[in-house]
Amino acid sequence: MRWVNAYYEDGAFYIITHAHSNKVRQAERGPVVGIAGEWFTAHGRGVNLGYFGKEGNRRIAERLRRAFSEWIDNGHNDFDDENTIILCVELTDGVLLSHGTRHEFQLSA
Repeated sequence: MRWVNAYYEDGAFYIITHAHSNKVRQAERGPVVGIAGEWFTAHGRGVNLGYFGKEGNRRIAERLRRAFSEWIDNGHNDFDDENTIILCVELTDGVLLSHGTRHEFQLSA
């Protein structure tokens, strides 16, 4: 288990990380990735989208920059390093807790 900052959009979470991190290695080893927060738990498929700065990642990279604007340029991330990647967790199923009510969900693969 590890804590990460993630941005959610359209059935997927996006995480800025290093290509050689344990979380990426684990996502690449198995077909199922678990992700959880205070109000949900879910499963999905981990997909390495590659270098944060590549043209194909421009739209989601801009959204990540906005979502994490308070800390993204604090020196922790090296955006000149092509090993700084975006890990996408495409959700397949999970449980959402809302005001004491449990809601299970399935997303099409």
